[in-house]
Amino acid sequence: MTLLKDMTLDSFSGKLAANTAAPGGGSAAALSGALGAALVSMVCGLTIGKKGYEEHEDDLKSVLSQSEELRLKLGNAVDVDASAYGMVMDAFSLPKQTEEEKEARKNAIQKAFREACESPRKTSLWCLEVLRLCAFISGKVNVNAVSDLGVGATQALAGLEGAAMNVLINLPSIKDEDYTDEVREEVEGIQDEGRILKSGIMRDILPYIGGVD
Repeated sequence: MTLLKDMTLDSFSGKLAANTAAPGGGSAAALSGALGAALVSMVCGLTIGKKGYEEHEDDLKSVLSQSEELRLKLGNAVDVDASAYGMVMDAFSLPKQTEEEKEARKNAIQKAFREACESPRKTSLWCLEVLRLCAFISGKVNVNAVSDLGVGATQALAGLEGAAMNVLINLPSIKDEDYTDEVREEVEGIQDEGRILKSGIMRDILPYIGGVD
């Protein structure tokens, strides 16, 4: 079976467009984050070794290593998220004739919904890390690539917001209130920080792309 992350763009978008529940928004969010991380790597690569940026070279090499790690994690999450939702569908299809079957099915559903939350939860955290990298190198990179950094931040925030939505929509199905309260608070904090970071990055790059005088 071909992994989603190994498909061509056309094949993946067709799979996404099909009238099936998975892959869905969670996989798309992970892909957005992976694209954001890839653009961070690109911008670092276009700056390292360039005259005038020598003082930032060590920082950029460190960020490049981190962005590549995040790119791979988020790329893998495209498939992990689809599999996690598949667990939910499988759990609902379990037999429920006897009391034992009903109990087993109920437990399986709860476990599956947790997995369906954990996958996009990780995606949102990784996307936030991409945004933190964008913010860290903003002002240190090749000015000819600042628009790419802006697109990277935009993709990362889109992935973060999309993953957060996929977490929040699954939380009401989980009965453990301590868990749901913890995750909801965490995700809201991730969203707040991500939005602030994206705004700051855009303020930094707008002068270079004609956004302000």
